[in-house]
Amino acid sequence: MAVSTSFSGAKLETLLLNKCYPSSSARSNATHFSVFGKNRRTVSVIQKGGIRCDASGSDVLGDSSSNATTVSAIEQLKISAADRYTKERSSIVVIGLSVHTTPVEMREKLAIPEAEWPRAIGELCGLNHIEEAAVLSTCNRMEIYVVALSQHRGVKEVTEWMSKTSGIPVSELCEHRFLLYNKDATQHIFEVSAGLDSLVLGEGQILAQVRQVVKVGQGVNGFGRNISGLFKHAITVGKRVRAETNIAAGAVSVSSAAVELALMKLPQTSHGSARMLVIGAGKMGKLVIKHLVAKGCTKMVVVNRTEQRVAEIREELKDVEIIYKPLSEMLNCVGEADVVFTSTASEDPLFLKDHVKDLPPASQGVGGHRLFIDISVPRNVGSCVSDLESVRVYNVDDLKEVVAANKEDRLRKAMEAQSIIGEESKQFEAWRDSLETVPTIKKLRAYAERVRAAELEKCLGKMGDDIPKKTHRAVDDLSRGIVNKMLHGPMQHLRCDGSDSRTLTETLENMHALNRMFSLETEISVLEQKVRAKVEQNRSEA
Repeated sequence: MAVSTSFSGAKLETLLLNKCYPSSSARSNATHFSVFGKNRRTVSVIQKGGIRCDASGSDVLGDSSSNATTVSAIEQLKISAADRYTKERSSIVVIGLSVHTTPVEMREKLAIPEAEWPRAIGELCGLNHIEEAAVLSTCNRMEIYVVALSQHRGVKEVTEWMSKTSGIPVSELCEHRFLLYNKDATQHIFEVSAGLDSLVLGEGQILAQVRQVVKVGQGVNGFGRNISGLFKHAITVGKRVRAETNIAAGAVSVSSAAVELALMKLPQTSHGSARMLVIGAGKMGKLVIKHLVAKGCTKMVVVNRTEQRVAEIREELKDVEIIYKPLSEMLNCVGEADVVFTSTASEDPLFLKDHVKDLPPASQGVGGHRLFIDISVPRNVGSCVSDLESVRVYNVDDLKEVVAANKEDRLRKAMEAQSIIGEESKQFEAWRDSLETVPTIKKLRAYAERVRAAELEKCLGKMGDDIPKKTHRAVDDLSRGIVNKMLHGPMQHLRCDGSDSRTLTETLENMHALNRMFSLETEISVLEQKVRAKVEQNRSEA
C-alpha cells in the first residue's frame, strides 16, 4: 500500500521517540522486526494500533547484509506506521480514577460539576487526537470516555488535560489511573451502569448518573455517535441486569451506607436518642433522611440553602419531625448535634478545624465524640477537622467497612450479571463493527465524484464554450444520476445495523472487496484526514 510522505517523516520520528503507552487490548497478533543503528531496537507493531519499543544494548556491525535489513526494516516500519491511520479505526478509551484506585483527596481535585460537563467535552474534543468525549464524575469515580484517533496519543493528551485542570502532576495521575480500550472499556461502563463496580454492589444511583451523562450530552458538540451509543447501551444493560437478577435486592446506596456507618460508630444504647443533623437537602441528603427514618429516627434538623426542598421532604414524611434551619445557622446547629451528615455540592470545605474546635461537645450518651459523616466529593469537611480529639470524621472511602459484609452473596449476584453484560457487549461491538464500513462508503463516494467531475469536464470541453446553461445543467444532472444509480447497489451492501452476525460478516467482506477493487486503501485514511484537520484548526486558533 502507498504511504503518504507527510506521514513517513515527522510522524515516523515521533512514533520512535515518543514514550509508548501499553494497550490492554493489544495482546496478540504482533509483528516483530528490528531497526538497527547504534543500538539494536526491537519494535513490536500491534495490529490494534499500539507500538511497543524494547531497546537492547548490543551493537551490530554495519555490513552490507545488515544495511539491506535496515532499509527493509525501516520501510516495514513506515508501512506499519501509516497502517495505524489507514487500517486502524478510532478507539474507545476510558481514562479513569475511582474509589478502588484513588484516594478521595485526589478525586475531589479531579471532580467536575455536572454544569461543567459540556465545557469539558468541548475542551477534550479540541485535543488533536480526540474525536468524541463524555465525563462521568461522581463521588466514587472520575472517568473520561473518549473516541481517540490514536490510542497512545489520545491517552497522553487526556492525561495532560486532567493534570492541567486539576493541578495534579501527570506522574501522580499515572500512578492511580486505569486505562481500558475498546471491548474492555465497553465492559467497564456496562459493569458501572449495572452497579458491579460500585462500592455498594447493585446501588441504583449510578444508573441515574449514567442517564444524566446522556441527558447533559444531548446536543453537545463532541458527544458523538460512538460515545452516545455506548452510554445509551449502558443504560439498557443497567436496567436489564436489575430486572433479570436480584442484584438490587437488599442493596444499599451510598446514603444508606452512610447511615449504617453512623449507627456502627454510635453506642447501641444511643441509637434512639442521638441528635441528627443533615446538611444539604438534595438527592443524597434526601436519601440520608429517608434511611434515618427507616432506622427509627423520628426527629432531625436539616440545614439547606432554601426551605422549599425541606418542606417537600417534610410533606412526604409526615410522621417525622423535620426542623429546617438556614445556612446562616449551620454552625449553631452543628454545636447542638451528635451526628452530622454532609452532602452538598460546595466546591470548598464547609468545616475546617477553626470552625469546629470551640463548639460544645457532643452528648455523653454518644461518648462525647461528634461524628461527621461526609459523603460529598469534593469533601465538605476538611481533613484537618479529624485532628480534634472530640470529633470523628468519616468520608466516602470509609464506607468500605459497611459494604464488606455478605461478600460471598455479592460475588454470586455479580456472576449472574456478568453473563448479561457479556451478551450485551457482543451486541454493542457488532454495532460498532457495522460502523466500520462508513469510511469505505465516504471514500467510494469521493472516488466516484472525482471520476464524474473529470469526465463531465471533458464532455463539456468538447461541447464548446457557448453551450446553454440548461444544457450544462442537464448533462450535470445526467452524470450525477448515473453515478447514484451505479453506487446504489454497492452502498446497500455496505449498510448493516450489526444485529445479525451473518449479515455483518457479509457486509465486512463486501467492504474489503470494494477497497481492493477501487484501491480505496491507498487514499489518505479518514482518521489521518481528521487528525490533519484538527491540527490545522488548533494552529489557526492559537
